[in-house]
Amino acid sequence: MTITFDDFLKVDIRTATITRAEPFPEARKPAIKLWLDVGGLGERKSSAQITRHYAPETLVGRQVLCVVNFPPRQIGPVMSEVLVLGVPDPDGEVVLIAPDQPVPNGGRLF
Repeated sequence: MTITFDDFLKVDIRTATITRAEPFPEARKPAIKLWLDVGGLGERKSSAQITRHYAPETLVGRQVLCVVNFPPRQIGPVMSEVLVLGVPDPDGEVVLIAPDQPVPNGGRLF
């Protein structure tokens, strides 16, 4: 399906820094609870099925890209406010997408 540039602009993808990460044992599939600093948009929470490549203690301080304009979604006891973006490795496990150098939190992808 082809989309227009205006369609692309509807997806608000921003940079964020993970400020806190904790195991999420209540999740149906192994996941990690994340707190992210999205600059002027404040702190947002999420959960991500990224346990194959990441441990909570390795995530704090890491910058990622996330979609900030989806409606919040209840994931077990966590209200997920953003979708952290990643791509699958050869085994289908998530590898996070991040800028290749530090950038301001809240910067919009264009």
